[in-house]
Amino acid sequence: MKVLNGLSNIAGKYFAVWVILIALVAFLFPSAFVGLGSYITILLGVVMFGMGLTLKPVDFKIIAKSPLPVFVGVAAQFLVMPFAAFGIAYLLNLPPELAAGLVLLGCVPGGTASNVMVYLAKGNLALSVAMTSLSTLMAPIMTPLLLLLLAGQWLPVNPMSMFVSIIQVIIVPIALGLLVQKLIPKVVEKTISVIPLISVAAILIIVSAVTAANAENVISSGFIVFLAVFLHNSFGLVLGYLTAMVMGLDEVDRRAISLEVGMQNSGLGVALATAHFSPLAALPSVWGAIWHNISGPILATIWSKKPSATEKPVEVNRASEVQPGKAWARTNK
Repeated sequence: MKVLNGLSNIAGKYFAVWVILIALVAFLFPSAFVGLGSYITILLGVVMFGMGLTLKPVDFKIIAKSPLPVFVGVAAQFLVMPFAAFGIAYLLNLPPELAAGLVLLGCVPGGTASNVMVYLAKGNLALSVAMTSLSTLMAPIMTPLLLLLLAGQWLPVNPMSMFVSIIQVIIVPIALGLLVQKLIPKVVEKTISVIPLISVAAILIIVSAVTAANAENVISSGFIVFLAVFLHNSFGLVLGYLTAMVMGLDEVDRRAISLEVGMQNSGLGVALATAHFSPLAALPSVWGAIWHNISGPILATIWSKKPSATEKPVEVNRASEVQPGKAWARTNK
C-alpha cells in the first residue's frame, strides 16, 4: 500500500508532465492507442466515481454559510467560459468542428484539478470545492443548453441526448461513489489515497486515445487549436479574478474563483465531443487537459509566494482534509 500511495503522490504531483508525455507518445505511435477510444466514457465514469468517494457534506456547507462567492463563481463559470470560447472561435475563424469543440470546452463545469491549484495558491479551498461540486451537478442542464445556444450554428446539437450522456458519465458515477462511501466508509478511508493513481491513469488513457485519433489533425490544426485554448484559459483566469474583485470579494476568494473558472473539466469535454461530434471536435479539450495543468501550477506558484492578508485559517475550509493527494483523487484533467 505504501508503494501505491507513493505512486499516487507522484502521479498527482507531476500530472502535467505525464499528460504531455503520453500525448507525445500517442502522436508518434497512434496505432498503439487509437483502439482505446471506445473506453473514454467508461474511464471518465471511473474518475467521477472517485469524486463521489471524496465528496462530503462539508463541501456544500459554504453555500449556506457564505453563498455570494459561490454563486458569483459559478455564474462566472457558466458565462465567462462559454461566451469567451464563442468569441475566440469567431475571432480565429475556426473550422466548424474545432469551433464547436472549443465552445464545448467552455460549457463544461470546472475541473477538480483546480482544487489542488487553489490549495497551493493559498486561496479559499472550501469555495473552490463547493464551486466544483455545484457546477458539476448543474452540468446536465447548463452544458447542453449553452452548447445549443452557442454551438448549434456550427454542428447539430441534441441537448436531450447530451443531458442523458452527462447523467450517465457524471451524476450516476458520483452517486455510486457517495453510496459506497456511505456503506463502507472504513474501506474507502483506507484506500482513498490510491484513487489519484487510478484517476490519473484514466485521464492519461483518454488523452492518448484522442491524440491518436487526431494525429494528422494535430499537424494541420495543432497551433491554431493551442492558441484558441491558450486565449480561452487566459480569459477565464483573468476575468474570473476581475469578476470576484468587482463583486467586492477578498483576495483568497478571487484566487479560488480565478483558478476555478479558468480550469475546465477537459475529460468531460473529450467524452462529449467524441460521443456527440467527432474526434476532431475533442482536440480543444485535449489541449485543454495539457495547458490547464501547466498554466494552473504556474499561477498557483506565483500566488503561493504572495500570501494574502485575508488568507483563511485551515480549519474553515477543507485544507485539513484535502492534502494534494486527496484533491488529486478527484482530478479530471
